[in-house]
Amino acid sequence: QVQLVESGGGSVQAGGSLRLSCTASGLTIDGHTMGWFRRAPGKEREGVSCIKWGGGSTYYSDSVKGRFTISRDTAKNTVYLQMNSLKAEDTAMYYCAAGSQWRADCSTLLFNYWGQGTQVTVSS
Repeated sequence: QVQLVESGGGSVQAGGSLRLSCTASGLTIDGHTMGWFRRAPGKEREGVSCIKWGGGSTYYSDSVKGRFTISRDTAKNTVYLQMNSLKAEDTAMYYCAAGSQWRADCSTLLFNYWGQGTQVTVSS
């Protein structure tokens, strides 16, 4: 049974930082594309960042490019999202996902497994 468990969310002031973690069980992250997505109230789910198996390719949405960094620790089977210079518009529920395909646009269609989410709230 595949499980993705997110942690690290919380409340922070604008300009601050958070690091989200996603620990996988039932699959190896090195054999999957891993992604971070978010959904803000009243908005559609948005692809934030993805990393291809092997770590050779990454994707960032324009809204987070230069501020967020995705990384992996294969020994811990965990994917991270370092979020710096947070803005109020980053407020959302953040979800981790895993899939067996890669596409440069980090489409949600590629992902088979999803975590329950962790809330990030940024106050201005």
